Amino acid sequence: MAESTPDLRALPKPRAYDELLAHTRAVLEGIDDPIAAMATISALVHHAFGHLWTGFYRVAAPELLRVGPYQGTLGCLEIPFGKGVCGAAAREKRTVLVPDVHAFPGHITCDARSRSEIVVPVTGPDGALLAVLDIDSDRPNAFDDDDRAGLEALVAWFAEKRG
Repeated sequence: MAESTPDLRALPKPRAYDELLAHTRAVLEGIDDPIAAMATISALVHHAFGHLWTGFYRVAAPELLRVGPYQGTLGCLEIPFGKGVCGAAAREKRTVLVPDVHAFPGHITCDARSRSEIVVPVTGPDGALLAVLDIDSDRPNAFDDDDRAGLEALVAWFAEKRG
């Protein structure tokens, strides 16, 4: 299959996420490698919506996230659970949507252009936290419940049993 990264910015978000989910599932058909999936999902989401930074922080040790596959400028290399938006999402195992990162207590600035952020926990088939999907925008209030629902549907791939 000739891979492509569709630009979905002109579509209403619910339709864009439906198309992105279908495309992602098709690209990942037969794949069971979570790192390959993280790299693929990062690229597809990043280019579909033109975000500032899109990527995964993997659970590297108890209470520690380490940068994984991503698209964008350099990311923070490690983030302790409970620190910043990623650490909050990891600790609480829930999606954290931040309309203004400057108003989020303890926000970690990896790229000074970041204005809003959404972080989605990624769990495996056993329910254990594997990673978080972190997306930053250079626009304030860039993310909403459509993004939350769409991104949660995308990362559900990791919770499915394979093989």
